[in-house]
Amino acid sequence: MPVRARQGMDGPGAVPLHVNFVFFGFGTHLGIPKAVLALPRMSNCNAKFHRGGREVSRRELVSRSLQSAQHCLEEQDFGPAYAHYLLVLNLAPELKTRVKETFQFTLFQWAEELHSLARVQDLFNCYEQALELMGFRDEAAGYFHKAVKLNPDFADAKENFYRVANWLVERWHFIMLNDAKRNLTYLKAIEKAVRSGCNSVLDIGTGTGILSMFAKKAGASRVYACELSKTMYELARDVVAANNMEREIKLLHLKSLDIEIPEHIPERVSLVVTETVDAGLFGEGIVESLIHAWEHLLLQPKPKNQEVSAGDYGRVIPASATVFGMAVECKEIRRHHRVGMPEVAGVCLSNTVQFFSPTYAFAGSEETVEPYTTEKLSRIPGGYIPLTEPCQVMTVDFNDLQELKSLATRKPWKLSLPVTEGGILDAVVVWFVLQLDDEHALSTSPSEETCWEQAVYPVQGLLDYSVKTGDTVMMEVCCQDCYLKIQKISSLTSECGMDFSDRDNTLSLGNEAELCNALAGLQTTSKQAGSSQVCVLESTEIALLNDVPYHECFKAAMSKVLLSLNPSKDLQSMDVDGHSSGMNLQENQNKGSLDEAPDPLYILDVSEGFSILPIIAGKLGPVRAYSSVEKEEHQAALNIISEANHFPKETLEFWLSHLEEESVVLQRPKSDKLWSIIILDVIETSGLIQQEVMEKAAISRCLLHSGGKIFPQYVLVYGMLVESESLLLESAVQGTEPTLGFNIAPFINQFKVPVRVYLDLSTLPCVPLSNPTELLRLDLMNPLLNIPSREAKVQICKSGRVTAIPFWYHIHLDEDHSLNTSSESSHWKQAAVVLDEPIPVQVGDELVLDVQHHKSNISITVKR
Repeated sequence: MPVRARQGMDGPGAVPLHVNFVFFGFGTHLGIPKAVLALPRMSNCNAKFHRGGREVSRRELVSRSLQSAQHCLEEQDFGPAYAHYLLVLNLAPELKTRVKETFQFTLFQWAEELHSLARVQDLFNCYEQALELMGFRDEAAGYFHKAVKLNPDFADAKENFYRVANWLVERWHFIMLNDAKRNLTYLKAIEKAVRSGCNSVLDIGTGTGILSMFAKKAGASRVYACELSKTMYELARDVVAANNMEREIKLLHLKSLDIEIPEHIPERVSLVVTETVDAGLFGEGIVESLIHAWEHLLLQPKPKNQEVSAGDYGRVIPASATVFGMAVECKEIRRHHRVGMPEVAGVCLSNTVQFFSPTYAFAGSEETVEPYTTEKLSRIPGGYIPLTEPCQVMTVDFNDLQELKSLATRKPWKLSLPVTEGGILDAVVVWFVLQLDDEHALSTSPSEETCWEQAVYPVQGLLDYSVKTGDTVMMEVCCQDCYLKIQKISSLTSECGMDFSDRDNTLSLGNEAELCNALAGLQTTSKQAGSSQVCVLESTEIALLNDVPYHECFKAAMSKVLLSLNPSKDLQSMDVDGHSSGMNLQENQNKGSLDEAPDPLYILDVSEGFSILPIIAGKLGPVRAYSSVEKEEHQAALNIISEANHFPKETLEFWLSHLEEESVVLQRPKSDKLWSIIILDVIETSGLIQQEVMEKAAISRCLLHSGGKIFPQYVLVYGMLVESESLLLESAVQGTEPTLGFNIAPFINQFKVPVRVYLDLSTLPCVPLSNPTELLRLDLMNPLLNIPSREAKVQICKSGRVTAIPFWYHIHLDEDHSLNTSSESSHWKQAAVVLDEPIPVQVGDELVLDVQHHKSNISITVKR
């Protein structure tokens, strides 16, 4: 279970669901012509009055639509009722909670009608809209799956089912079930407990039901299992039935905290089995669920040092855990959590802006944010260097109720790790040994062959990150909000001679001078003056900011376009090479305003997340750069950076603040002006093409100045054939052997997704069987060059079994400037299509790939 760190839908291995409303707005599904989205907006002088009038009209329309929806429900006219509710939820999202139950009932009734009439497209659209608006994941997945079964070629339903499937059945289930060593260790521990007398068993968080079936196979007379996820509960029900245990295992669609005796189970049990642990051990709530189990569901614990029958007392598998940690240097972690340079493409990043990733920014706040990320260190690009020896962080006894209760109230304690290898302090990495009983254990150590990832606590906010042999890495450890937190990480130089190893938070120093010397050597969090602006960025946004070739490439391409559109003296003196000062730029612009003020060129950046491209554009001459950044703190940071580069205030504007609706984001800035450059986000960080990017490009082409350009102008998709056992194991359960004979694969593999994302080809365990081949061209400037499908012939250069087709992109801003998403410095990851069945090949063979492009989705299949 390597990714059990609640990384959400954009974590490694997860395919993110895209929301159509973000770009095209409500009109897309209700038939409003897309051309309306490009109409000039009202002038600013009337905007305030217009917004006030619109608000009154909005409320009236919402009220009438609610009344109409209720009337249609009374008449059992579910189609119109659904349409009215859809309108209400788009106009008044704040009413979601109020109308959720009624909307859900309406949705289900209307969906049943559509299904009975075999209106597959309408059924699909219905659930796609409901998913976007209300998040009915289980129900949507079921209907997407039905739509796929009714029409296997229904690309939209297939794509959305894949995206929802990543939510419903997280990808770590496949990796975990394929880990035969893990499964066998749990089986042996459960068998030992049952044979010692534990005849009644409760499996908390049963997932596919495998631990429950282990207990039944071991001979337990009564087995109960609970699962909160509706999808996983139904999957477990099918699995248990397929293995002829449906009468012997009682499945409950409940959270364990809601189980009551005798309502749900008739008795207290003698054994609880669970694996509700994540990479940071406590992140899935094991402490809370076991406290409740000991208080309400388990027999009393066995008295220590007494020989009594195990069946008369309660126990837990796993019995205990030991957490270990070490400090590491790792360039890949660093570039995702720290901005590594004071200047990017000639733009000075002001030292009054401090960039942090969420794991650090919320460490001391009351907000519950996961305090770590996860990485499989054995496969991290560039590797890692241990700076300290592994150190025991803590232990926990899951069979001791008082110890479990004390975890949440225990005061933070200090931990010190002596530095054994000099380097750059980038993170503290944590793993654990899960002691199932006194004989069987599982380790998640990075040095073990395991399906697990490790928890990573990035180090941020220090004045100096360098450490040398003899120094000490200091940190504070606590268990809070169901998480293991490691915070206040700092370094202590060896010259101090100060020992922080005492966990009781006490210091023993000889005199005041020694204390001062020690404090001087302690590298603590950097605190700027009161004017410091904190800017929290996602780790992918920090990696983008650190991507130097990306920004340099855009700078050169934008310079080329601007020079071609306005070859004036002012533009010829642009800071193309990054050598001119910001003051010279301002003087040139001021001089121009006194003579013949050059007509500014308009640049729009609608790339997602935090982007400094508009500021880079602002250094290139008299332009008006518009940013689509939405968050206020991001806008404040960009304004500070803009001021630090001596830009006039009007150089940078935030486009969404000019709009009454986000859906008109590509509208021109004025009715008589057109854009010179429009920057689109074409490739997701995950390695997939952005949804509806070709539709955005179509609108953008209508809004360009003569000679203006869309960036990128075209994209080439490259791929190659590989043999990778790892990708197979991460994508589907491989038969019954890893699950020790239990029939699980056919059921969970219904939720397999053919595309793996967030891959690093540089460290992916695989054998290349062909050279890279161009698969497809997507042209954003000239759509006539695009074809929906093509065949690509690939020559085999090494014998083996083709199991997957990794793919990546060459992003061409123009003919002279391009970016490779598979390069070492790239902030993008790669993706791969995993084949259902491996294909044996010999050197000299030729395989033909069928490559299809549909609504920004690419499918790659091997033609037989």
